[in-house]
Amino acid sequence: MTQPEGYKVVGKEDWVCKLNKSLYGLKQSLRQWYKRFDTFMKDQKYKRSKYDHCVYLRRLQDGSYIYLLLYGNDMLVATKSQVEIDRLKAQLSKEFEMKDLGEAKKILGMEINRDKERAKLWLSQK
Repeated sequence: MTQPEGYKVVGKEDWVCKLNKSLYGLKQSLRQWYKRFDTFMKDQKYKRSKYDHCVYLRRLQDGSYIYLLLYGNDMLVATKSQVEIDRLKAQLSKEFEMKDLGEAKKILGMEINRDKERAKLWLSQK
C-alpha cells in the first residue's frame, strides 16, 4: 500500500494510511453504502427478500405491496399507489443524495414499454 498522491510524507513513505470513511470509487465503497441503505430500509419497516437481498418490500394498509429493487445504486420502485411511491422517494431523499429519473424506461438491459390506456406493460431485451 502506498500513501495517496498529495499525502506523501518524506521519510514515512512505508507508513500505512488509516481510512476512517469509505471513499467513492474504492472497492468497499459500494458495500459500505449497501450496509447503510439496508439499515435505513429496515428502519422504514421494509423487509429484505430472503431470495434476493436487493429486493425490499413492505405490505401496505390495503393489502398490496410496495417493492424497491436495487441494482448497485440504481433503484426501481413499484406499487399500485403513486402516493406510496412519492412517500418512499421523500424518505430516501432525506437520507441520501439522489436524482429522480422519472418513469423507468430501461433496467438491467430490458426496455419497459407501457400502454396506460389499456393497462399493458411489455418488457423487451435486444
